[in-house]
Amino acid sequence: MRNEKSLIDWPVLITSGGLLLVFVIAALVSLDFVSGFVNASFAFSVKYFGAFWQILLLGTFIIAVAMAVSRYGRVKLGKLDKPEMSTYKWIAIIMCTLLAGGGVFWAAAEPMYHFTSVPPLFGGIEAGTPAAVNPALAQAFMHWGFLAWAILGTLSTVVIMYGHYHKGMPLKPRTLLYPIFGEKIMQNSVLGTAIDAFSIIAVAAGTIGPIGFLGLQASFGLNQIFGIPNGFGTQVAIIVCVVAVITISAVSGLAKGIQLLSRINVGLTLVLMAAILLMGPGEFIVNAFISSFGMYLQEFIPMSTFRADADWLGWWTVFFWGWFLGYGPMMAIFISSISRGRTIREIVTAVSIISPIVTCFWFTVVGGTGISLEMANPGSISNALNEFGLPAAMISITQQLPLSFILAPAFLLLTILFVATTGDSMAYTMGMAITGNDRPSTGLKVFWSLLMGAIAIILLSIGDGGVSALQSFIVVTAVPVSLILLPMFWLAPRVAGELAREQGIVETTTQKYIMEDGKISV
Repeated sequence: MRNEKSLIDWPVLITSGGLLLVFVIAALVSLDFVSGFVNASFAFSVKYFGAFWQILLLGTFIIAVAMAVSRYGRVKLGKLDKPEMSTYKWIAIIMCTLLAGGGVFWAAAEPMYHFTSVPPLFGGIEAGTPAAVNPALAQAFMHWGFLAWAILGTLSTVVIMYGHYHKGMPLKPRTLLYPIFGEKIMQNSVLGTAIDAFSIIAVAAGTIGPIGFLGLQASFGLNQIFGIPNGFGTQVAIIVCVVAVITISAVSGLAKGIQLLSRINVGLTLVLMAAILLMGPGEFIVNAFISSFGMYLQEFIPMSTFRADADWLGWWTVFFWGWFLGYGPMMAIFISSISRGRTIREIVTAVSIISPIVTCFWFTVVGGTGISLEMANPGSISNALNEFGLPAAMISITQQLPLSFILAPAFLLLTILFVATTGDSMAYTMGMAITGNDRPSTGLKVFWSLLMGAIAIILLSIGDGGVSALQSFIVVTAVPVSLILLPMFWLAPRVAGELAREQGIVETTTQKYIMEDGKISV
């Protein structure tokens, strides 16, 4: 049996880990230089790749849905007749992992931002009025709805599962291009190493950001709820605790730690949603969700292709698209590892339909509550949001609800658990990308957990500029990853067609001919 160490792809590990360390060291030496370089790269990415990313996400969703409703949707992936886990557990893990990176932060803050400053597509509507409710929520739905989820794990998951489970290729991002290059892409090629390294860097940057913001948000929340000093020491203590949870969960593996955290997240989320619906503005939330979701569907294409305000797009839509694109290859690997025995239709339905609808309702429960409170008492949420920024939104909302002494700490706990779920899943997945199998060594998972936590702490120590630099860096790292995901437009249908023929779902040319009484007939 091969030694675990022999499975480690050292060029990928050294390249990905090394470049992340270089970024942090450079930020420590000269934050101004790093910020200037990253901001220039960010502006370049937004200007020259923003429109491409909008088409990429829209196309991915359309092709995925088309495959799901066609005969290809019946194709079973992973060479298993029966899924390895129940549908509830499977969807819970997918949702907690993919939403957790920022869903709690933005669910509270983004609808409020759009309510107090109406998105340019709806420029004729006065901010802060009842007419601004639906546009605010609809715009948040666009950023966290169908397109965002589709790029995280539909077409790329089909190709990864085809390459790994049906052709014996490793669970690495480079397997996405196996249908083009064949086994050449696996043979220590420069291109293969670059694909794996950039995919790891992008998802690491996208995960470090939420860990850092968690330190800021939880520190602010503890200060508001318990009077604990809101400073760097508190932020470090929070991140250390979260990294410890991430490490223990990642080391425990998929069957124990990650599943357990996901079940806790789902249970706590359902309880908190029910509490807000019963004790908060329940009628407003239900009405706002139905009407805003209707506007989202009605304005789906205009919002997806909006290009009129470059500055706004850069800080909203394009930023989110870059963030989610960066997760694309690694999330495909993660979803592949838990989806054996599932059909293409099941995967697309769970990832691109069910999860976005649940996410939109979650945004309405949290963000809609904030809007309702703001309308009843102008300034009650927006003042704290403007003064303290993103970390203040969730706490400001929960503190104005009945039983706030329970709800506020509970939402804070949920935020921590959500980020921990994303962190442990990504540490596990980065380990898979380094080794190429679904049982990465414990050392690798611990390495990535500790590295992400350490980088988050270092960037927080620099100040707001460090975290801002990282957020812009997330978008920059999405540029090479987006080029990797473009071929999925034609590769996913191609491999699905091949599997459909193998499984007898689609007839081959020779299968059209059958023997009848010793004669060949059509």
